[in-house]
Amino acid sequence: MTIAKRPVSVLVVITSQTGHALVMQRADDANFWQSVTGSLEWHELPEPAAIRELAEETGLTPQMGVWSNMNRQVCYTIRPQWRHRYADGCTTNTEHWFSLTLPSPTPIQLAPEEHLKFDWLPWRQALTRLSSPSNQQALRLLMTGAEQ
Repeated sequence: MTIAKRPVSVLVVITSQTGHALVMQRADDANFWQSVTGSLEWHELPEPAAIRELAEETGLTPQMGVWSNMNRQVCYTIRPQWRHRYADGCTTNTEHWFSLTLPSPTPIQLAPEEHLKFDWLPWRQALTRLSSPSNQQALRLLMTGAEQ
């Protein structure tokens, strides 16, 4: 029996002091680009989950730069093609935001089962590549202090 995913996740936006943002192409949807994301295990709190996802998806750790809990949560509608992972009738997810700012763009170790490739882009260009509106909103807030 498969246990349904918990509809609570983390987003970790990774930027550099040079004004770049890391974006990664999903393995299960090559048209979808994002920052580090992942669902919390049923026993996890958001910050430990964010640190776990950061390591799993990039090989990075908070100690490599400036780590921040953005103290922001958003609720969004789960994409229809991913709803089968959740309990029947679950259509929304609560996402907790974190960030890591590195001194400069750094090579990462992709998790090949999750992402096909990555790019470090100037943050405004990264905004146009990111597929998720909440991911765009978090990057914009991090880089400008404004959500829109």
